[in-house]
Amino acid sequence: MYVSIIGGDVGSCSDEDCAKAEELGEKLAENHHILVCGGRGGVMRAACKGAKKANGTTIGILPSADREEANDYVDIPIVTDLGMLRNSLVVLNGDVVVAIDGSYGTLSEICMAKKFGKKIFGLDTWDVDAVVPFEDMDELVDELEKVPL
Repeated sequence: MYVSIIGGDVGSCSDEDCAKAEELGEKLAENHHILVCGGRGGVMRAACKGAKKANGTTIGILPSADREEANDYVDIPIVTDLGMLRNSLVVLNGDVVVAIDGSYGTLSEICMAKKFGKKIFGLDTWDVDAVVPFEDMDELVDELEKVPL
């Protein structure tokens, strides 16, 4: 399964939310899922870092045309030169979307994921009808495993 992780970027991701993202990335890799994200900092970097702890595969869909912009834990950087428009590619490439924290960029990704018919799970993120909220990481991962492909 490809799982898109969306959420706060550098400066907007609290230590607690970044720790959750790292834990989720590790659990996804342990379950042999591929992590898709925006490839930069904050939640994206933390999730990729966690995935690499468990030898997972990470894809970063970058807003610029510079592969060097990817965080150190991205295996496959994909340049787009689309700026924020690349958000649609991040959510479109996941079978499931998980939002952690986040501001308006994350909200835009949640809206696009809903439009694309994706299942959207959330941890400490926007309280909107499209997002199935979770407080417990293990419960989220259990539900993730039930999503049909």
